[in-house]
Amino acid sequence: MARTKAELLDKLWARMSERGDFPMLSQALRSTVSAMSDDDLDFTALVQVVLSDVGLTQKVLRLANSAMYIAFGGNITTVTRALMVLGMDAVGHLVVGLKIVDHFHQSAPRRIDAKLELNRTLLSGAVARQITEHSDLRSAEEAVVCTLMRQIGKLLVAFYLEHEWDQLRRKAASENISDSSACAALLGVTFDEIGIEAADRWRLPETIRQGMRASDPNAPVDETTPKHVRWLQAVTNYSTEVADALTAQNAAAEGRESTLVGIAHRYSGALNTDAETLASMSLSLAAEEASDGVIREISELQANADAMARANVSAEARIGASVEDLRSLPSKNALAPALALASESLLGSLHLSRTVVFVRQANNEFHARLGLGAGVEPMLPQLRFSAEFRPDVFHLAITNPVGIFIENAHDARIDARLPRWYKETLGEGQAFVLLPVKSNDSTVALVYGDWTHPQHVRKISAPEMSALNELTKELARFFSSANWKEVELI
Repeated sequence: MARTKAELLDKLWARMSERGDFPMLSQALRSTVSAMSDDDLDFTALVQVVLSDVGLTQKVLRLANSAMYIAFGGNITTVTRALMVLGMDAVGHLVVGLKIVDHFHQSAPRRIDAKLELNRTLLSGAVARQITEHSDLRSAEEAVVCTLMRQIGKLLVAFYLEHEWDQLRRKAASENISDSSACAALLGVTFDEIGIEAADRWRLPETIRQGMRASDPNAPVDETTPKHVRWLQAVTNYSTEVADALTAQNAAAEGRESTLVGIAHRYSGALNTDAETLASMSLSLAAEEASDGVIREISELQANADAMARANVSAEARIGASVEDLRSLPSKNALAPALALASESLLGSLHLSRTVVFVRQANNEFHARLGLGAGVEPMLPQLRFSAEFRPDVFHLAITNPVGIFIENAHDARIDARLPRWYKETLGEGQAFVLLPVKSNDSTVALVYGDWTHPQHVRKISAPEMSALNELTKELARFFSSANWKEVELI
């Protein structure tokens, strides 16, 4: 049986890799978890994951600007600032959940039964979100991820092992057993085991791997299991049972209501919520099911009206807002988030393709500290240049007191002033801006941003350039002597 299980899992992962899109999901999840677990709080990695998805970016910004967080100032326009307000764990769990949901939406087959499984998963997430709405954000998003991961094994079989899925569905129907029992009997592995394998391969935290497991709310309490994990398991299993009841075929309304009330009574103690409140929430979902309201809300990754309004804010105003965000940060030990915030502000306000921040090292070279935008991260080790004079635009920029805008990087006169290392790495840039960061009359960093598509290039107005110079002026504060050791070790 063990060999059969191993063979099945290997076959499943090979099939997913063949599709091409699954490795991208795996990498995004691993990057997110890595950023969340980084002791140095690497904002950049998580910001990059969020910014790679427009819908995800808008979801994070919408959450940060919700009424719950209005006390933090509201009008948050950057993911970096949202991270500071919401916390790395809360945003990280939100990213994991939405990445999983979005992946299966994008790869959804035409098969009705597979789509039904996805809708059931989304509904279970909606239940988890509803019953945790008064918990702290980190715990709520963590519970939603556990609930989604509880369903992941079934989704993977339905989406990637179509033949085996058809077989187990027929077996379940003919023998009047559950799909999960049919899976174990036919394939030698349970949906839960596949889900745990996925969690292991994605390197999800141990808390999530424990929280997604099946549990019985009426079983004696296992004191060796942390209280928070027991709560996550209760949310996960309650949400799964409610979603199953709401989507059960041929269930009469009266019977479904009775089932939901029974589930509420069994889980009220574990969830520390009275049964009447739980039942009321479940029944409200049942009433909404016909209009698909909850499922649509959970799967919606497009901007709402507020997000759209923020997108129309002028570049000058958005940069100015980021300057204020920088001013609110303490100078000490905030270099990484400050650089990420400035980079993201530049990228979003001018609709750039890429940004790179070069930081001066002890050996008098400028090395790329971070980059945002498509394809930037892999080339960061190659992005460096000496501070010693060269007759090129980068050395002109580091000796200039203010920023430089190059409107046509392929003009013959400009091309002659572009260094070889630039042409071999960032050479597809059509236009770019260079912004020096000065501290104690020395250039300690250089912020670069470009457009790689000719149709996206836009002129930078004088007021906008003035705002950008103000941004780098504020950024210089983080390169004090207290931070200089950190810079030298990059």
